[in-house]
Amino acid sequence: MLHPWYRGRLERQMVGSTNRWRFPREPFSGDLLGLSQMCKALNVDFEEVLKDPDRLYVSQIQKIFSRNLKNKTIQSREADVILKCLGSTWELHQPHLFQSETLAKLYLMALSQGTTSPKKELERLLQAQLCGSVQERPPIKKMIISLKINDPLVTKVAFATALKSLYLSEVEMNMDDVLGVLASAHILQFSSLFQRCVAMMMNGLTPTTIKSFYLAGCKYKEEQLTTACEKWLEMNLVPLVGRQIHLRKIPQELLHRVLRSPRLFTFNEFHLLKTLLLWVFLQLNHRIQTVPVHETVLAFFNSFPKKYSFLDQDTGQSLVPLFLCVRLHGIIKGKNLEELRHINFFPESWLIRVTANHYHALESGGDMVHVKDLTTQAMRFGLLFNQRVRHTDLEFPSSVCKHGPVSLRAERLVKYEIRAQTLVDGKWQEFRTNQITQKFGFVKPSCKSHALKIQTVGIPIYIALEDGCHSFSSHQQ
Repeated sequence: MLHPWYRGRLERQMVGSTNRWRFPREPFSGDLLGLSQMCKALNVDFEEVLKDPDRLYVSQIQKIFSRNLKNKTIQSREADVILKCLGSTWELHQPHLFQSETLAKLYLMALSQGTTSPKKELERLLQAQLCGSVQERPPIKKMIISLKINDPLVTKVAFATALKSLYLSEVEMNMDDVLGVLASAHILQFSSLFQRCVAMMMNGLTPTTIKSFYLAGCKYKEEQLTTACEKWLEMNLVPLVGRQIHLRKIPQELLHRVLRSPRLFTFNEFHLLKTLLLWVFLQLNHRIQTVPVHETVLAFFNSFPKKYSFLDQDTGQSLVPLFLCVRLHGIIKGKNLEELRHINFFPESWLIRVTANHYHALESGGDMVHVKDLTTQAMRFGLLFNQRVRHTDLEFPSSVCKHGPVSLRAERLVKYEIRAQTLVDGKWQEFRTNQITQKFGFVKPSCKSHALKIQTVGIPIYIALEDGCHSFSSHQQ
């Protein structure tokens, strides 16, 4: 493209009184040290410039144009660039299109083909912008450039919004169009618009948008967006998404990543299991448009042949990694364990191991001998606060204690962690006690658990307790 035009000497010029060097005009003449220093000054990625030396020259031109646009030295005038794209013709102004790397390169390519002296034409172009005067600016002929787009996410409306953003810094976008604008910004290499779309998507995560926004983050390699999707789902999978038909849209890859996260929120392990069973049910029953009751889900899995468990059959083999993330030893109620056996979902060896662990824990006075890692094996308990409450307003519901096994030990050494998370100004705030080991007992005076104090304006607040030293709820706490 550009670099064959420049055959200058391998020399540098010192800039000011600093020890920084630059080339007179050449984007790259083989001097890596000088190139590195120039990339730093222009805030351009050095590795990218090595792959594409013309990127540096485009960045120089972009810097000049952006400065002039900011200073409002470029006056309105007749469009001088015609862009053909998506079956339409778009009229643009040369100074504005240089905010897009893609359009800038297309324009410079067209400029090189339309003149016998492209170097002089470029110098004339830059001089015209640096002088900042309409009277002194030489006339520039209209250029026709073409751009072919194969991305199905790009629509004419979204692309028009992206082009409009070349002229206006705050173009209005609604959530229905932001995905297409993001795709358009990616193709145009319009970084400021792309990041604005990312920020808007991160603040607009809902059960209806989580799938499309996550897949877009993966497609365009935007880690900030994919991470935001994962964190949002970690908090909302069980209490929100698990109660809506949109649960079926969650990709298995994303679901697996969330299940492996130590920050995953759930009221208890059985709630998480019910959510996963519902997800599998919805994957296998595409015509279902409303969330079924739990008994319908159980009846469905119970209808499969009894010779093998569901996860041992061909249909369930690919789902095994998901259910390996469930802490089945955290399901302690006999009614719930009996329910799992009845539907024949898990391999018999899994349920035997859970029962054996419970039995050994009872023999050991409640100690969970098999649990070694609090982060991945502790029992999970969660509370969700949707309004402001005082600690004196909370009463432990009797239904939780009723028919629950109680440890008979007078004292117990417990390892636990209390964690609270809430969304404030679009960012998750996390408060935690870290891992605590304390001795609790029936006889007074007895140790009280640590209090986690938080000060935040975010609502709702997700409170999670991870307990890693006993199998059953110890009510002396």
